[in-house]
Order: sequence, then C-alpha cells, then structure tokens
Amino acid sequence: MTTQTLLGTLTIGQAPRPDITPILAQHLPASTRCIHAGLLDGLSRAEIERLYALEPGQATLITRLLDGSAVIVSKPKVLALMNRTIAELKDQGCNFILLLCTGAFERLESGGAWLIEPDLIVSPSVAALAGARQVGIVVPLQSQVASEAHKWRALEHAPICAVASPYADGTEALAQAARSLAAQGAELLVMDCMGFVEAHRAVAAQASGLPVLLSNALIARLTAELLA
Repeated sequence: MTTQTLLGTLTIGQAPRPDITPILAQHLPASTRCIHAGLLDGLSRAEIERLYALEPGQATLITRLLDGSAVIVSKPKVLALMNRTIAELKDQGCNFILLLCTGAFERLESGGAWLIEPDLIVSPSVAALAGARQVGIVVPLQSQVASEAHKWRALEHAPICAVASPYADGTEALAQAARSLAAQGAELLVMDCMGFVEAHRAVAAQASGLPVLLSNALIARLTAELLA
C-alpha cells in the first residue's frame, strides 16, 4: 500500500490558488494530498486593506484573491499571521509545508514540520545555474527591487531588475520588461513571483530571446523530489 504524504501549501493571499496548484499537481507524486491555506482566507478586500494596509517604509507583498484580483499588503504585518497559519497546517497533519511566495522572510517557525521556503531555494539555485552570467529579474512591484535585493547576494554579479505584475491585465508590460533586461545585458531571466505561470514564461522568452526560469515550476519540481 502506498503511504499518502500530506503537503500543506500557504499563500499570502486566498487559497486555493488556481494559477499555482495545476503546476504543483503536474509534478507532485500521485500519493500527495494537499491542504491549501491562505493568510487572507475569509476576509473581504475592505478588511484586508484595514488590517494589512501599508505604512511608510514597510516592505510590500502582492498576492491574489479568490476573485482573481490582486492586493498589496504590508510584509511585516503578515509575519505573525504566517507563523500562526503554519502551526494550523502542522496541527492538521502536514509534515511538509510549502510557502507559495518567493519573498524573503525571517523568524518563521515550522513547529517541527519541513518548511519549504522558495526564497531559500530559488536564489542559490539561480546563482549555481547562472555562474558568471548576468541575471535579469522580473519582480511584480517597484518597491521590491530594493526590499528584496539582499536575497540575490549569492549571484556573482548584481542582478538587473525590471517590474511587471503577473496579475496585470495583458502581458505587454511583461514583454517590455523582458526586452529591457535583454537590452541591458541579461543572459538569463528569473520570474521572481509565484504568480507567474507558463504563459508568462513564454511571453518573456519570446520577447527577450533568453532562457527564463519560472520560480513556481522550479519549486514544484524540487518539492516533488523531496516527497517522492
């Protein structure tokens, strides 16, 4: 009999994430069962804006709600909520918990569960793959160019960044960002948000003529290896 593995996924927004879960399902072992949780589950947009509104100087996160719209929240304000939700997933039997966000977080507590943090995986993986090549990074918010820069310190060269949101209507901004990075000398592009999907990769690759790494596909493949 095959033993079933219970994987908890945690999104900053609302679960389930119809943009990300198909990518996970494509790669995870058939014996994996998922429990999907979101930090903003059950909240209206008005409640989210009241509880997690940005304050001057705070780092930001952008995420997706169940209605498909995007919302920007204060990164420091969601930290305590993240630890609480991780504990809830652990209590439900999830010995593996996957964070569906590429943001860099400190002081996360797993309660003994195996916490899979994309921030700790994507950056060193990209550095190893890129070597001495120039990396171009697409981030969803202009503020993240500075606030998330430290996580790319493993790169041999400081990355070139451009801004385009996976939650925007249309893909012209993404195509322009990809072309801009290529024109500035990028040799490899990284889509630094779990909301970017295969369709976004195709747009960026066609616009830039460069290899494009999709963060959620990379994480899905490595998580599958862990759970196999």
